[in-house]
Amino acid sequence: MLVALGPLLGLGIAGSVATVPYVALGPGPTFNTIGTVDDNGQVKQVVAIEGAQTEPVSGNLNMTTVSVRDKLTIFQAFGLWLSSDHGIVPRAEVYPPDRSRQDVDKDNAADFAKSENSAEIAALRYLKYPITVVAVGVGEVGDKSPAKGILNEGDQLLSVDGVPVKTAKGVQEQVSAHKPGTELPIEVRRDGKQQNVKVKLGERPDDKSKGFLGITPEEQDKAEVPFKVHFNLTDIGGPSAGLMFSLAVVDKLSPGELSGGTFIAGTGTIDDQGKVGPIGGITYKMIAARQAGAITFLVPADNCSEAREHIPAGLRLVKVDTLPGAVSALESLSTGGPAPTCDAK
Repeated sequence: MLVALGPLLGLGIAGSVATVPYVALGPGPTFNTIGTVDDNGQVKQVVAIEGAQTEPVSGNLNMTTVSVRDKLTIFQAFGLWLSSDHGIVPRAEVYPPDRSRQDVDKDNAADFAKSENSAEIAALRYLKYPITVVAVGVGEVGDKSPAKGILNEGDQLLSVDGVPVKTAKGVQEQVSAHKPGTELPIEVRRDGKQQNVKVKLGERPDDKSKGFLGITPEEQDKAEVPFKVHFNLTDIGGPSAGLMFSLAVVDKLSPGELSGGTFIAGTGTIDDQGKVGPIGGITYKMIAARQAGAITFLVPADNCSEAREHIPAGLRLVKVDTLPGAVSALESLSTGGPAPTCDAK
């Protein structure tokens, strides 16, 4: 018996101590963006507006998150794999092996800060406050872009071929005015310092006679308003709270109550123009929302296909693709009207 129990005892020890190269994804905490949060013992508005008269709000407009459990033992991973509300994925999908966890967390924090700014601008633009372009930055550099390794995401574009650029359209026009193969001088501001670089232009996909830089220029906007918007959530990463932050700003600065006094939750990135983009982990975010008490969940249009395959009981899905569309849908629901859904039809 002792001989037989030895391997079992060894297996039990290994299963409770040895870790696996997987992480568990599951429902994370949710936060009411028109409510309050405890910040180190201080109760603060999740979205606070300083210097402006705000409108009464009620109900919930909850942003949702995904939890990530790392350094799982064999038994923990197996138990979570058997659960109905968690998924097991290779650790490399969340924390790439060529990057440290600190680097990934830093990027997620930067994405979150960027989403706050975009959410504010989108909401104030929707509310017809004056918005001005203060700079043009590099939003994304394609993997096969001629600018790969020369221009970086976050660079501020100052001039192209000696001509100052102040809009995304201005950048595109300056680049398209040159032929493929041209060594194009570009002045940028990077980490607070001005630099001059050159990029050999490629061919524009839709017109091979014109130069192609292979970047997404982003206009960095500023709202001309006599008040300040503060977002008081910490230790949250990623860009997916953008939509719900925007809705909170709209709700507080306009008459009426977007939630209709009910429990609304949702997710979605948002850009300065109010376009809602897809996110990851929609299944776990819906579970988190329903567990918190939500009856309606705002789903980015591009996530609808996945979302409708895993709808928690009692949760209504509303499809959104823009901030105005989301506001319109909530206003309709608050009066008992219809709203776009994620139905396959």
